Amino acid sequence: MIIFLYGKDTFRSREKLKQIKDKFSRDIDKNSSSLDVLDGEKISLEKINETVAAPSLFVKRRMVVIENIFKNKDKEIFSALRSYFEKKEKETEAENDTIIVFWDDSALSKSKTGALFKFLSAGKIVQEFKEFSNIETNNWIKTEAKRRQASIKSQAAARLSAIFGNDLWQLSNELNKLINFKRGEQPGLIGGEQEVEIGIDDVNNLARGNASENIFALTDAISTKNKGKALELLENELHAGAAETYLLSMIIRQFKILIQVRSALDDGMTARKIQNELKLHPYVVQKTSAQARNFSLELLKKLYQATVDIDYELKTGQADIRTALSVMIGEI
Repeated sequence: MIIFLYGKDTFRSREKLKQIKDKFSRDIDKNSSSLDVLDGEKISLEKINETVAAPSLFVKRRMVVIENIFKNKDKEIFSALRSYFEKKEKETEAENDTIIVFWDDSALSKSKTGALFKFLSAGKIVQEFKEFSNIETNNWIKTEAKRRQASIKSQAAARLSAIFGNDLWQLSNELNKLINFKRGEQPGLIGGEQEVEIGIDDVNNLARGNASENIFALTDAISTKNKGKALELLENELHAGAAETYLLSMIIRQFKILIQVRSALDDGMTARKIQNELKLHPYVVQKTSAQARNFSLELLKKLYQATVDIDYELKTGQADIRTALSVMIGEI
């Protein structure tokens, strides 16, 4: 039996993989002595064959999980694996069948034309885990909160998805933090099953924004010519340990979005049209539109070019980000 799980949403694909492994341990091999996990990125066909063919002393079936095989740099392994497993499927009797699980954490856009992908995707158990849309993310937050004996207001769920996007790993952590805090406010609920409710104030007070949110605050301060606040936010990010190149790339990205939104507003586009055209979250469109109105398109392009120049100087050792950005902010 071959199972194929792949896609960018690794939170849900990991959950599915855990369910499969737990079921194998529960129903077939309670000690998990016949369950192996292989690093497909570095694995060879010989090692896969050795693991799959290894006899099980106490159970009839084995489970072998091969992770990220499509990241393997040996391109010949793909066609070889297809031939190997096609032959294996014909030779193996059902009662002695080894369960092979291929798990991959990407969308495999470049691999979908390959022999191995076509073989795996034609199998009986295949599931692609695509990243959620905004609506799907909001629904997941509500469902997940309910599963954890909590409820969350629609406005609070929307705010969480606006801050963290469709990163379910981060959202899961934030939900745990919020639920534990609400239970802590009511000592009688700690460890119990009574439902707590999460509101917008809870999210605003406890959910710290990711890098994108913090960069937005920085460019917002620049847009209102609040130089002191902008320099303070810049210093806070650097003091918090943000990598200089990553921080600058996020600032460049934000100015690029501002240029696109400012241009769209000048063309008379509505917020919904901007959202659809630029594939942005409604909350981001709302806040960026308000921010973009504080800039002229000419100034945005000037600031964008200035950050691109700083990026070049940073990478060539001609400047440091703290000094260069401080000068840029001071000249606004």
